[in-house]
Amino acid sequence: MNANGLIIEAENKLADIYNKVDELELYYSKKVLDAFKNNNVSESCFNSTTGYGYNDVGRDTLEKVYSNIFNSEDALVRNQFISGSHAISKTLFALLRPNDLLLSISGLPYDTLHEVIGIAHNDSSLKSFGIKYDQIDLVDDDFDYEKIKNYLLNNNVKVIEIQRSKGYSTRKSLNIEKIEKVVKLIKDINKEIIIMVDNCYCEFTEKKNPIEVGADICVGSLIKNLGAGIAPNGAYVVGRHDLIELVGESLTLPGEGREVGPTLGINKSFYQGLFMAPSVIASALKTAILTSYIMEKLGYQVSPRYDEERVDIVQNIIFNDSEKLIKYTQGIQAGSPIDSNVLPLPWDMPGYKDQVIMAAGTFTQGSSIELSCDGPLREPYIAYQQGALTYNYGKLGLISAINNLLDKKNTDY
Repeated sequence: MNANGLIIEAENKLADIYNKVDELELYYSKKVLDAFKNNNVSESCFNSTTGYGYNDVGRDTLEKVYSNIFNSEDALVRNQFISGSHAISKTLFALLRPNDLLLSISGLPYDTLHEVIGIAHNDSSLKSFGIKYDQIDLVDDDFDYEKIKNYLLNNNVKVIEIQRSKGYSTRKSLNIEKIEKVVKLIKDINKEIIIMVDNCYCEFTEKKNPIEVGADICVGSLIKNLGAGIAPNGAYVVGRHDLIELVGESLTLPGEGREVGPTLGINKSFYQGLFMAPSVIASALKTAILTSYIMEKLGYQVSPRYDEERVDIVQNIIFNDSEKLIKYTQGIQAGSPIDSNVLPLPWDMPGYKDQVIMAAGTFTQGSSIELSCDGPLREPYIAYQQGALTYNYGKLGLISAINNLLDKKNTDY
């Protein structure tokens, strides 16, 4: 059967699962719309500031909208954040001081944070400022509750970091139920510990978010879920007011903090991206589900499976073969709207230990809410696929990838 035939078979099988995604899209569409209405978003919010960015009404209103959506005390939503990793870095530097202890309870953090923390040497790392780091690995894709409890009873931990999405690993991403359970455990032992959640790729995929189950601060990127392919850069941090104030001063400078930060014409993109996010995330989820079903049919191991719970937009395809990983990724690039003629090759990407192959024929460089696919050239050679601005574009990109993998000519759907 060709790719087109597989798609038709899959869509008949997946109708009920797609209906659940549609219900989630409606839930978040209402939540976003209500937040816009409650904060009286108007055309004047699209106005721009330059220089210091004092009194930017659009920026300040947008942060209230984010607070409403996440049910948080406060929010910082800024184009001065270059990426999700940058926002996480500024948050960690804001919360930690020399001799403080940072503990990751979800195992090794994402590759781009290794030099931030000091896992890999860098003279600008947290470690270089005398901040200590330790980690507790997951057990069977869940927190090691007993080990966490014993560690906290015997060590003075300042900040706990939780990475929800799997990153470049084979583990499952962490759902809100698990986050809620471990947050309760931590707070029962010591209420003063700050719990920071890396929420990248996970927004609007479940009906609760980490702040609503007791996390103190939560970070995400706007070139992922909540930018919907419209925001050209930026990130958000939501959580306790006092912590958001610290992050604002880390981002800009002490004494001015969040009072400065020109928007330079970006406000409308941030608002519109957030408004479109429920629909775009639903398209990304459906594309991931479709990919999972079809690639399993073709004999590949996938995670999550098409009928499993999803807590992020990432789909793993395990090839156990570097050439298949490369060909599939090249097929995604060939099915993209931008640079479809470019042939991606593995390269030494900044912030990564292994060579990485990356397909991202995107309107915004590195935007992983647009259909993209990447993976490190290391065993077991996993493709990490995410995004799709619309389901049909995601479908067409998948057909391109499958045809390239199977050495078939691309055909019209």
